[in-house]
Amino acid sequence: MASTYDNAHRGEVPVGSQSDLSTEDVIRSAVSWAAIIAGAVAATAATVILLVLGTGVGLSIISPWYRAGASAATVGVSAVVWLVVVQWISSGLGGFLAGRLRTKWVGVHTHEVFFRDTAHGFLAWSLATVAGALVFASVTASGVSGVAKGTSDVAAAAATSAAQAGVQNGHAGAGDRSAYFVDTMFRSANSADGDKADSPAEATRILVRSIQDGWVVLSPADKAYMAQMVAARTGLSQPEAEQRVDTVANQLNDAEQKVRQAADVARKRAAQLSIATALAMLIGAFIASAAAALGGRIRDEY
Repeated sequence: MASTYDNAHRGEVPVGSQSDLSTEDVIRSAVSWAAIIAGAVAATAATVILLVLGTGVGLSIISPWYRAGASAATVGVSAVVWLVVVQWISSGLGGFLAGRLRTKWVGVHTHEVFFRDTAHGFLAWSLATVAGALVFASVTASGVSGVAKGTSDVAAAAATSAAQAGVQNGHAGAGDRSAYFVDTMFRSANSADGDKADSPAEATRILVRSIQDGWVVLSPADKAYMAQMVAARTGLSQPEAEQRVDTVANQLNDAEQKVRQAADVARKRAAQLSIATALAMLIGAFIASAAAALGGRIRDEY
């Protein structure tokens, strides 16, 4: 009898004693949205404060001066670590408040109380995450819209300028698909017969036409002709001119290789950041649930 009284006094009932519950307790929802919303708001506010703090610290350790401030790797690792810390602290705060502010249930088994508290913590974390994602998506959409508008304006201006230049210069531009083939019709066996002033433009059209899968691959005929133009313009011998053409082609390919390497490094870093963020969010959900259970236990005890 004393044990039953103590359990009832603490808000706990043994399994099989559900007959003591009132009809209101049975039909009342187990979800306390007021506590969930309060926890989500607190978690969101904590996230904003910590992110602003992290941004200030990050700006203080970097520098535009050469070899001054932290390295890019240090900044990247610090950003990931701080993102994890922000997720854990905000999730713990939101979950604890969601569990502590929930109305105490009387006549509910201890295991059910524990489950409901953890569920409230998880729901508070979920609501804060969804709200943050919506805000981020809205800000990103606004930024993308502005960038797209600016890009379209620049593209329109560039198209107008290109059209005017095309009217003035005919079809001699490197972007004209027929320019390369028109040049081949007027190639002379003696490159000295051509216009030296137009040689760079023609060479540019040849290089553009020789790009295959992002690499400059000159055909033997194009390579020999470009070497003739270089020799006629610079006074170099044919072998020296061919070597210069090879050097330029290799430099272009090296530049393309560096661009691809930089893009690959950026891709890997983005993938690592995405994985770290997902793991931090999952752990944040667990922390929110555990903190809500802790808050619920403190609520029932005190």
